[in-house]
Amino acid sequence: MSKPVIVAENLTKVYKMGKMEVHALCGISLKIKRGEVVAIMGPSGSGKSTLMNMLGCLDRPTQGEYFLDGEPVSTLNDDQLADIRNRKVGFVFQSFNLLSRTTALGNVELPLRYAGLASGRRERAREALEAVGLSERMTHRPQELSGGEQQRVAIARALVNDPAIIMADEPTGNLDSRVGKEIVNLLLSLNQKKGTTLIIITHDPNVAGQTQRIIRLKDGLVENGK
Repeated sequence: MSKPVIVAENLTKVYKMGKMEVHALCGISLKIKRGEVVAIMGPSGSGKSTLMNMLGCLDRPTQGEYFLDGEPVSTLNDDQLADIRNRKVGFVFQSFNLLSRTTALGNVELPLRYAGLASGRRERAREALEAVGLSERMTHRPQELSGGEQQRVAIARALVNDPAIIMADEPTGNLDSRVGKEIVNLLLSLNQKKGTTLIIITHDPNVAGQTQRIIRLKDGLVENGK
C-alpha cells in the first residue's frame, strides 16, 4: 500500500495582531492518500484558507508537522518552500490568476520557467493545453477567452509540472453553473487519467458531493469527514 501523499500532524497557526492572538488552526491532523479526491468545507473563519496555505506550502504552521509526498515541510525557509511548491503543487484559483498580456501557452509555460527547465517547455505546455481541450486557443490572451476557457488554462498550468497534488480554491466560484459543472468534470477526469491527488476548497455542496471524501472544518479544527 502506497504512503499518503499528505500527512499533517497537530497543525496549529497563530497570527499575532498587536497584542491579540488569532488562532486560525487549533491542532489539525489528517492524511490524504495518493490519487484521492477530497473536498475541504467550512464556514467563513473556520480555517479553510489557512489550511490550504499550509498544505500548498504557501505558509508554515506555528506548530505541528507536515509531510508532502514524503518531504518534511514544517521547518523549510521561504526559498525551500517556493521550490517544493513549484515541484509538488499545482494551484487553481477562483479568479484564474492569469497574466493578461501573455498567451494561454505562455501562461502555462510559467511554472516550467520557474523550475529552470531549459528545453521542452513549449511542447509540455502544448500537451497540457491539449489535455484540457484548448488546442485551438493556445495563442489567445485571457481577455480573448471565456471564463471557462480561462479556468481551463489555469488547470493546464497547474498540471504542467506533473505535481503530486492539485489544490483548487473555489474553482467554480466565478463561473455559471453549466460551465462550473464542466470544470469540475474536467478536474475529476484528469484525476482519473493521471492519478493526481485533488483537493478542492469549496462552499458548494454539489461540488463537494462529487469528491471521495469531505473534510469539514469548524473553529480551526476538523469537525468530521465523509
